Amino acid sequence: MADVVAPTTDAAAAAGQEHKYHFNIVMSCGGCSGAVERVLKKLEGVKSYEVSLDTQTATVIAEDSLPYEKVLKTIAKTGKKVTKGEADGEERSVEVPKDE
Repeated sequence: MADVVAPTTDAAAAAGQEHKYHFNIVMSCGGCSGAVERVLKKLEGVKSYEVSLDTQTATVIAEDSLPYEKVLKTIAKTGKKVTKGEADGEERSVEVPKDE
């Protein structure tokens, strides 16, 4: 018999193996998108990412252990404004946590 899986936009996320995070980011030039790419490349737990200057977005496929808030905070450290965020298809707050 097939297992019943809770509805989700990503089968891998339902299995608890990875998350898909999507961010709308204000980026005005290649340097802006490059800064976002550099921090995502260095962030532990990122499996893959795509940053688009044209659509002003970043999509991150992350290991289950990497929380949305840590990715948001990492992008915010570049000085770029995140205007919208989603985790596994559900809209999330873009207020940067201040836990440091």
